[in-house]
Amino acid sequence: MTPRPVRRLRAFVAGLSLRWKIAALPAAGAALVALAIGVVIHQARTAQVAETARESAIAELYRVRQLYELTGHVDPQDTGAALDSPELPAALRAQARAGTRNTYLDLSGASPSVWAARPIGDQVLSVRLPLGAQRAEIRDLDRSLVVWGAVVVGLAALGGAALASRLSRRLRTAAATARRISHGDLDARVASCPDGPPGTKDEVAELSAALNTMAASLQRRIEAEQRFTADVAHELRTPLTGLQTAAELLPPSRPTELVRDRVAALRTLTEDLLEVARLDSHAEEPDLAVHPLGRLVAALVDRLGCAVELTGDDGRTQVRTDARRLERILTNLLVNARKHGQNPVEVRLEGPRVVVRDHGPGFPRQLLAEGPQRFLTGAAERGQGSGLGLTIAFGQARAIGARVELANHPDDGGAVVTVTLPEAPPQG
Repeated sequence: MTPRPVRRLRAFVAGLSLRWKIAALPAAGAALVALAIGVVIHQARTAQVAETARESAIAELYRVRQLYELTGHVDPQDTGAALDSPELPAALRAQARAGTRNTYLDLSGASPSVWAARPIGDQVLSVRLPLGAQRAEIRDLDRSLVVWGAVVVGLAALGGAALASRLSRRLRTAAATARRISHGDLDARVASCPDGPPGTKDEVAELSAALNTMAASLQRRIEAEQRFTADVAHELRTPLTGLQTAAELLPPSRPTELVRDRVAALRTLTEDLLEVARLDSHAEEPDLAVHPLGRLVAALVDRLGCAVELTGDDGRTQVRTDARRLERILTNLLVNARKHGQNPVEVRLEGPRVVVRDHGPGFPRQLLAEGPQRFLTGAAERGQGSGLGLTIAFGQARAIGARVELANHPDDGGAVVTVTLPEAPPQG
């Protein structure tokens, strides 16, 4: 099993943004290089100090031996010279008694020093040189290496951060453009390299070019689909008008009623298709004005002549909207609630918001997650239909600057649609 600290480290790294990962990469590389160079310099300087210290100790030992042979005694004040010194390291003492001249270096103890010893008769002559200054020099060198290593790592981190910031900015620009395209702005494109020299070619530029190509292809296909929908609807209007006229001339009978009903449904579908085509092409401009919301909704409910419960009208809320388009939105929502839901159907005013609720099975999960789709009603329990009612409501809402939200009531079910309108500023 993977140790918990390793899993935490992986989770932490995975949670970092690409910007920080890129910025950390050169810093980590510089840290490894600085560490390796620092270790090499430290080891080389330590070896040099040790070699010099050993050579100095052997030279002092040779001098002390000559003095001993001339005078017959050893001065302890002279570089720590002594015969059979009790402080002599045991390993060096054993080597000297075996007839070998050798040295012993200790830089880690409380009193760093270097020893040199050789046999003199049945005794061991030794000298001891202090290395406190040499150890202090090595520590100063280590501190300098740490400081300069930190400087190098910091510069590498700054350089990596600058590079990562530029790359992240370009990627975020591409992501923002992709989101604009997904929200319907088919003219959005990514500049090749907005903050670099002309002709810059790298992976991000390739990604931007691929995104632009995809957007252009998507735009052509959607525009072709919109033209096809509009052309079909226009072409159907003429024969439908003749068909409706012919159906009106048929003698009264049950088959005649069925024919007239289907012709009317087909004509409604054609008009809906034309409306969707106009909304897609942004061919119409809304006629925005300030209206009292409660009066507009109450008049609409009266014209529909349906059993709808209207609540929450305070008579003071003013909204800036297109009355005809708002009526189209609310009509579609109320017809959808009565057709696919269950009574009672409620309309509640909450400031600049109009909430339409039924007590049916509610919206399916796919519709709530993806929004309305043409010719898709979402589920059998929501009834049969073209699926254009909600599509038109959303399109008209965008045209007047409103927002439509779909939900299901959390307590006892039922579909809930909230239309939020731009509130007009109070007139003084």
